[in-house]
Amino acid sequence: MIALTIPPARRLALEHLCLDLNGTIAFGGGLLPGVEERLRMLDGAVAIHVVTADTNGNAAALLRGLPLTVRHIEREQQGKAKADYIRTLGAKSCVCMGNGFNDREMLQEAGLSIAILGREGASPHALGAADIVIADVLDGLDLLLCPERIIATLRD
Repeated sequence: MIALTIPPARRLALEHLCLDLNGTIAFGGGLLPGVEERLRMLDGAVAIHVVTADTNGNAAALLRGLPLTVRHIEREQQGKAKADYIRTLGAKSCVCMGNGFNDREMLQEAGLSIAILGREGASPHALGAADIVIADVLDGLDLLLCPERIIATLRD
């Protein structure tokens, strides 16, 4: 668990990391360089989940051997499905990262939400739903590895 107190009084107990696949940790059908290493570093601190409609049909192969759970969702109503999934985990115990319109509901529900701009860009709806907006997923994962950076960004 990653426990944070953000002044003046926001407390977070983050047990789950929920990630979008395409546009967030993968681009053009491949995992972004550096993602695997950071996910392995986060293993044990949080349970890692990748929530995806598997647009490219390669999620299982792409993520094989990584310390995470893959949650496949239907292509219809993806935003609702992602939000429903984190609710089953306890939404306030989740840190979620995504970039798409279909990530906005998950980002709104999460205890901590990080929108990723990335090479694919980001939906303004995802940006508006996020606590933090960051340019690159590696920087987002690094925030979890060095949580004092989150406090510095969100404190009052």
